[in-house]
Amino acid sequence: MAGMFTEQMGVTGKVMTAVNSNDKRVINGQGDVNQLAPFKYPWAWEYFLNANKNHWTPLDINMAQDVHDYNHTLTDSEKHVYENVLAYLTTSDILAMRNIGLAVMEKMTAPELQIYQARQVYEEALHTWTYQHCIETLGLDQAEIYNRYRVVPEINQKIQVANRRLEDVMRSDMDLTNQDDLNSFVMSYMFFSGIFEGSWFYNGFTPIFSLQRRGLMKGTSEQLQYIMRDEVMHASFGIRVVKQILLENEVRLDPKAIRQMWDESEAAEAGYARYILRDPILGYNADDHIEQFRFIANRRARQLGLEEPFPGAQSRTPWLDEQANMKKEKNFFETRVTEYQTGGALKWD
Repeated sequence: MAGMFTEQMGVTGKVMTAVNSNDKRVINGQGDVNQLAPFKYPWAWEYFLNANKNHWTPLDINMAQDVHDYNHTLTDSEKHVYENVLAYLTTSDILAMRNIGLAVMEKMTAPELQIYQARQVYEEALHTWTYQHCIETLGLDQAEIYNRYRVVPEINQKIQVANRRLEDVMRSDMDLTNQDDLNSFVMSYMFFSGIFEGSWFYNGFTPIFSLQRRGLMKGTSEQLQYIMRDEVMHASFGIRVVKQILLENEVRLDPKAIRQMWDESEAAEAGYARYILRDPILGYNADDHIEQFRFIANRRARQLGLEEPFPGAQSRTPWLDEQANMKKEKNFFETRVTEYQTGGALKWD
């Protein structure tokens, strides 16, 4: 009787053996992708459980004050910042959704990883709904806002950098047993988790948070806090997966390619910052944004086990980490989740 749990005849007549967690790998694993447990990566399951505690929709947040602020309080410069941040984010989250759903998730060979990434795909769609909800609620011209990424060079540059670095790994013929393809995949996922989500997104909400700190656009900012809490988990998970792939496989990272990745990303972020913040707003300017990107990029590099790309960069917005935690117990990106609040509107300090 005991043997029936370790070896059985399958419907094809082949001997079926029990899954051994040691056979699992992030990629190129030999385990059964349809069998969740036993876990090889219990931490991935914890990400999934924690992500589900951050469940919300944009309809949960009151936007009445935002409508008043946009129409009666914001200056033209502040409206320019607000609109263009949304214009960038609307396209970026769709790109993130496609990258995880079409390029990354299907290459994972441990189901506990895929299950969290399935949640991540949903969250990127939810984020896109959030930006659309803000655009609709404020009565903005949807076609004009959505097309800015195509007609504003500084926004388009960031999207094109991301497209080029992410589209390659969506190839249907990519073979991760091939060393060149494996290296390309790792570089792409490193860019996605460390820069696209870990630096560009993490830093990207800051202009609107700077409005919130002055009591403006609180509804939008509250929604972005929920999104940011998702995004720091996405980045944290991606960085951990990249490091696990490096541990399990012989990946040869090219220092010159890594340097180019940081420099190209910084140049795109600088151009974007100087466009959206062409006129400084009270308490925040383009130089602040660029320096904060460099500071966060150094943090992501350390987490990836890489050299800091921008030594000496200083934090210009020391309050930014608090936005990911809402109740401000601790920064769970750097440590671990201590409290997750589900749904509803949050109380501001």
